[in-house]
Amino acid sequence: WGYMLAGFLKLFFTDCRCAEDASNVYDELFAKLDTNKDGKVDVAELKAGLAAMGIATGKGAAQKIISSGDKDKDDGLDFNEFSKYLREHEKKLRLTFKSLDKNNDGRVDFMEIKQSLADLGLDISQEEAKKILQSIDVDGTMTLDWNEWRQHFLFNTATNLQEIVRYWKHSTVLDLGDSLSIPDEFTEEEKTSGMWWKQLSAGAMAGAVSRTGTAPLDRMKVFMQVHSSKSNKISLVGGFKQMLKEGGVASLWRGNGINVLKIAPETAIKFMAYEKYKKMLSSEPGKVKTHERFLAGSLAGATAQTAIYPMEVMKTRLTLRKTGQYSGMFDCAKQILKKEGVKAFFKGYVPNLLGIIPYAGIDLAVYESLKNFWLSRYAKDSANPGILVLLGCGTLSSTCGQLASYPLALIRTRMQAQASLEGSEQLPMNLMVKKILKKEGFFGLYRGILPNFMKVIPAVSISYVVYENMRDSLGIQK
Repeated sequence: WGYMLAGFLKLFFTDCRCAEDASNVYDELFAKLDTNKDGKVDVAELKAGLAAMGIATGKGAAQKIISSGDKDKDDGLDFNEFSKYLREHEKKLRLTFKSLDKNNDGRVDFMEIKQSLADLGLDISQEEAKKILQSIDVDGTMTLDWNEWRQHFLFNTATNLQEIVRYWKHSTVLDLGDSLSIPDEFTEEEKTSGMWWKQLSAGAMAGAVSRTGTAPLDRMKVFMQVHSSKSNKISLVGGFKQMLKEGGVASLWRGNGINVLKIAPETAIKFMAYEKYKKMLSSEPGKVKTHERFLAGSLAGATAQTAIYPMEVMKTRLTLRKTGQYSGMFDCAKQILKKEGVKAFFKGYVPNLLGIIPYAGIDLAVYESLKNFWLSRYAKDSANPGILVLLGCGTLSSTCGQLASYPLALIRTRMQAQASLEGSEQLPMNLMVKKILKKEGFFGLYRGILPNFMKVIPAVSISYVVYENMRDSLGIQK
């Protein structure tokens, strides 16, 4: 929304291309918008002016534009406020143009667009860069000068390279319960303005609500991973009946408390570790290639998982507990420590760590492929794919990642649980895999995958709604 008013410049600079005439252009534009001639442009006049010029606005955009430029708080922009607002936006446009113009020749070509996107962590082909350039290039020279940039930049989001990266950032919105994905990318602007912690907070809250909403399906997944076998087939309905009979409706949320509690420390550790690993691994300062991002993300995931792993073990034990077995989290920790020692808090650690690699690798590869496919096929007028496309791509890539790492997740859960199961053998990872394959076949490694996939759509839907509301309440700009 912040750039929208300056979008009027496209219409007015078409015939007036000299910077020294800017004041006259602002004057003319202000006179056109100030329909009641009271010396200021208010929200109603701005809305009407935007509509008359065919400029689409988001919800509350006119109000936000007025509020950001209204220094004397009189609910309108006088000419000085109005022209100051536009001048500031032109400065931003000029800076963006200069950052793109790598060889300082006053023109931007498709290779410079490709390079600038690569600097921001988005790898696209030369063909895709040409398509972005063509959507801005008025005179067909396949290069952009400052006037073309100024005219088209504000209406065509495909030219705002920061926005392309923001749109296609693999978002915190998606919390499917398994935090093995690559962390979020934040732009320098987001880091310096402190916006990153607000986004992480919104994501953590979204994750907490979505995990709570889908906790019964998550408990069923863990229950089936540990107890289901060829000789003891557990159906969804039968499993829920068993749980309700044993502990009532509240028992469906066992283990959810610690599952929610571990989101904040894990998110914070993963983000900080990711930033450090990116700096260490990048071959060129400020540029991170896709494989470097994957490696940094995997190492950050491993670091975060190592730090909070005892909570993972407790989550499994609390999820599977019988009525009255533990009075709470601290009692659970105390009993594990007393009966099994410190080592018990790291049972299943190796398969859990190994699971990060296929999950993060496939998640990132599928997402990048879907993103590049969309940009090359559909990014004719805008780089904004819309929320449904973004959520669809993110959900599909995360689901593929889960599918690849699921056998390791099942082994991890069984190892975490085995000491608490009466009469069960304490098997290491390799022997447990052999035993499952021998007794139950390959599909024995996918026990509980049905409730796991059933929770994907509700989890994504809940977390998206909560995330958007949290963004609004924390004042994060769209």
